[in-house]
Amino acid sequence: MKTAIITGVTGQDGSYLAEHLINIGYRVVGLKRRTSVICTDRIDHIFAHKNFNLEYFELDDPGVIYRIINKYNPDEIYNLAAQSHVRVSFDTPLSTTNTIVTGVTNVLEAIRNTNRNIKFYQASSSEMFGDNPEVPQNENTKLQPASPYACAKVYSHHLTRNYRESYNIFACSGILFNHESPRRGETFVTRKITLAAARIKLGLQDKLCLGNLDAMRDWGYAKDYVRAMHLMMQHPTPDDYVIATGKSHTVKNWLEEVFDIADLSIGDFVETDERLFRPHEVPHLLGDASKAKKILNWQAKTDFKSLAKIMYESDLSYVKSKI
Repeated sequence: MKTAIITGVTGQDGSYLAEHLINIGYRVVGLKRRTSVICTDRIDHIFAHKNFNLEYFELDDPGVIYRIINKYNPDEIYNLAAQSHVRVSFDTPLSTTNTIVTGVTNVLEAIRNTNRNIKFYQASSSEMFGDNPEVPQNENTKLQPASPYACAKVYSHHLTRNYRESYNIFACSGILFNHESPRRGETFVTRKITLAAARIKLGLQDKLCLGNLDAMRDWGYAKDYVRAMHLMMQHPTPDDYVIATGKSHTVKNWLEEVFDIADLSIGDFVETDERLFRPHEVPHLLGDASKAKKILNWQAKTDFKSLAKIMYESDLSYVKSKI
């Protein structure tokens, strides 16, 4: 039985990855920050599984990751933990940068100094391409970050490559484009829209305020994308891969799709609030996942319309359960 450590296991990606790895026979050690509010709802369904363990850790405390490596002797480490909200990173640039940069450095150093046979996965981001007008973006596209979050991710991406080449560590990065699900945080625009639509449909909310509706993104299903993370770690040679659907849509397109499913009028319920705009906008992200398809035999299974339906119907059930 292989053992995998997942930092950020209580997040969207961490929970789906833990679920996927347990289902294919792994022992999973999930790492989370200690918080005063219980936030394990995304992993409650696997909490009691015999092959799942939960440990507390902090990204800026290197001693913890050394202790956990020595305790569990993992085969793989997936580094998913971060302050991941791009807009928030403009308000909290130092803490956002510290957690992302310090976290990846501590984990790579722990691997280098304990067991270089441990495979390492770094959660890179399409936000690293920033406002580069070149589309679609692939593994060779120039990185041009347009937020503190993206800048920190660029550092982490390059550091992962540096440790791969300098110390012969199996270290790879998944450059994941936007990926959503019913487990997406409620402050992210896709989930904000599906949750608001459900609440409006049930008469519990009057208005939905949104920022830039013209931003174009390549949206996929997080459950599809964690499969790609695992596939990268099974390939004989470590490398970096863009993971995307290859199709982009505007925020307005997502809004229209969700409100159409809910049979709601956008004009009656939606307002634009300039306070929700980013100081530096990323206009168009569109991924070219040809490399992942060719080498890993991976491609997205869930299309845009299906994803909107999955998320709206999940939120409708969720809101009804709270009434």
